[in-house]
Amino acid sequence: MQKNILKNKNGLPLEIKYCINCNISNQQPTTTNEYFHEKNTVQTTIDFDENGVCRACNFNKLKWNDKIDWQLREKELRDLCDRYRSKDGSYDCIVGGSGGKDSVFQSYTLKYKYNMNPLTVTWAPHIYTDIGFQNFQNWIHIGGFDNYLYTPNGKIHRLLTREATKNLLHPFQPFIIGQKTFVIKMASKLDIPLIFYGEMPGEYGRNVSYKTKKFNSNNKNLTQKGYQLDPLEGKDFLDTFLGGKKVREYVEDGIKLSELQSYKPIDPELIYKKKIQFHFLGYYLRFVPQENYYFAVDKINFTANPERTEGTYSKYNSIDDKLDGFFYYTRYIKFGVGRAMMDSAQEIRNGHIDKREGLALIEKFDGEYPSKYEQEFLEYVSMTKNELLEICDNFRPNHLWKKKSNRWELKLTPSEYFKKFV
Repeated sequence: MQKNILKNKNGLPLEIKYCINCNISNQQPTTTNEYFHEKNTVQTTIDFDENGVCRACNFNKLKWNDKIDWQLREKELRDLCDRYRSKDGSYDCIVGGSGGKDSVFQSYTLKYKYNMNPLTVTWAPHIYTDIGFQNFQNWIHIGGFDNYLYTPNGKIHRLLTREATKNLLHPFQPFIIGQKTFVIKMASKLDIPLIFYGEMPGEYGRNVSYKTKKFNSNNKNLTQKGYQLDPLEGKDFLDTFLGGKKVREYVEDGIKLSELQSYKPIDPELIYKKKIQFHFLGYYLRFVPQENYYFAVDKINFTANPERTEGTYSKYNSIDDKLDGFFYYTRYIKFGVGRAMMDSAQEIRNGHIDKREGLALIEKFDGEYPSKYEQEFLEYVSMTKNELLEICDNFRPNHLWKKKSNRWELKLTPSEYFKKFV
């Protein structure tokens, strides 16, 4: 992978490149420890090899060639389930999710194919969409699962979402933090020894081996950003950040520390003591999002949007939260990586579309403003549209953006970049 790359203060490469295989930008971030995420956080971006191919593409190739013996890996999964399968009817594993295609595939497969007894747990979206809530209900009632749905203090969640938007241009941060911590808390509280996640983290460009089946609760030295078992890194919760602002500052402003406990991660000593294991189901079974969609339609009558999602061409990815569109739009502002780019890159890697189709989809849909739920979002974060757009403009990296005829444009689009290869 490339070394000695010139970067801006946030870790984004100053020389813009796009993967010659899937079109993803080298500005794409991989992992971030959200508890230390503030405005000047240095991001870790996706690596490209000497041939201009991104790490995610190189990782995904292994799913389709002979490098991985999927029959052997499924045997490993059966052996793992045999070790943990409950004999007294108690929960033997836990799956977090919303009732989307991936959580349906994971939970349904574990329960009905491998005879496990999974508990499903859900950190509620900011504002449910009608289809999102319907799919959630179908997951539980048609799929046949026990579920804990946790809805955090709405007043505090809105405050943190506003701060995260204002300070980080990252309106989804409070949800991401809650989603990650809640699963582990429930596993500890209910003495469930095994947690299943979905894809292997390398599938989207994280720097991990294709042999990574889990991260071990006994490994106190694990340091991969975004997957730390001790994300506070030994520090006091008061000295970490939520929404780009120190927890201590919220307390000084009059917020009770007890009102922020939902966002505090579990004490890692509990994880070590209870020997909770974390496994990626995508290590054992080939994880293909499009196939998971068809699986969910078949098993729980999963319903896609009747129209495409703003910013992309897809109808079934991330459709349960009305704030979703602004999460992807703000990423586009900060990194020049839009929702269509991310969706099409993943589909190219799995062989569903080709590079040329991906470029056309990016050119048509990337960066589209999410107007459908604009009013709900602005009310949720207590902002006007002009205030939001001003914040967006302040977060545009100079090496990515230029203003032309009073409109913002990327300085180098994927289509323009690839002209030099013609």
